[in-house]
Amino acid sequence: MSEKFKAVIIDNQNDKFTREIKEINKTDLKDGNVLVKIDYSSLNYKDALILNNGGKIVRKFPFVPGIDFSGKVVESEDNKFKKDDNVILTGFRVGEAYFGGFSQYAKVDSNFLIKTPKDLDNQKAMMLGTAGFTSLLCAFAVKAKEELLMGEKVKDVLVTGATGGVGSIAVMVLSKMGYDVHAVTGKKDKNDYLKDLGAKNIIDRKEFEGESKLLEKGIWDGVVDTVGGAALTKIFAQTKPGGIVAACGNAGGIKINTTVMPFIIRGVKLWGIDSSGSSIRRREFIWNEASKLVDFTKIKSLTKELSFNDLLETYPKLLKGEYFGRAIVNPNK
Repeated sequence: MSEKFKAVIIDNQNDKFTREIKEINKTDLKDGNVLVKIDYSSLNYKDALILNNGGKIVRKFPFVPGIDFSGKVVESEDNKFKKDDNVILTGFRVGEAYFGGFSQYAKVDSNFLIKTPKDLDNQKAMMLGTAGFTSLLCAFAVKAKEELLMGEKVKDVLVTGATGGVGSIAVMVLSKMGYDVHAVTGKKDKNDYLKDLGAKNIIDRKEFEGESKLLEKGIWDGVVDTVGGAALTKIFAQTKPGGIVAACGNAGGIKINTTVMPFIIRGVKLWGIDSSGSSIRRREFIWNEASKLVDFTKIKSLTKELSFNDLLETYPKLLKGEYFGRAIVNPNK
């Protein structure tokens, strides 16, 4: 490889935050024991926060952001990976504490990587990216009600923030699992889109505002909550006995005001989804299931491929809620 390559660099000197596309050297990659030539990364909400001002997440500068990527191994000091292996990375604080995926090359710890399954490719892997991986984790958490916990069969599943990156793929995956998906959104113009993904019913998010009783009529066997905040109070109260609420987001707030009643009277389970810290074994399982549960033809039609320049123009739209669909980043474009 050439000693020099392109990367997005954020910096914060004298309280002046900058983001630029620069050439850096191979010697600037000081983390890890596997060098990867990046084929694709993806733009996530957390990436947009970091590109905006560091998002109170990045502490060392200058820095290469990008919390996920896929690519080919160039050099490896670990015999688990050899040259030209296709690999996927999501999480493990890459793009937060370690140089990330908005670069033509990355060097990371081999324990952060999994091999790309044979029925995927590196482009499809980042069409899913961290959002898709999180969606699949949530879907399998809901499925655990009938399998791992040997409860009643799951039928009705609620998905909040259904038009977002995680929510959209969750709707698709849960529908493919055979469940009746009830999609919550405030975007009335996206009803047809959600129905096309497999949603049986569309619910206005206003339905989850306001006061809730300690327990309401049990409606949901499972919930994928991508939003967090006040709506969870009503969601818990409406979850059926033995139901699972998989929580993975906090855009609606980090605090919830609830009681123990849904948990001790109905045995409702709150299942926190930490996609960044998932075990390698779980990652391998999830990525191997992806091709069975995801319609990549539909996702591709909703995916835009960005250059680094496009990335710097697009991330503000994501923060303002003005970007719709998936965005993958091609560092070689």
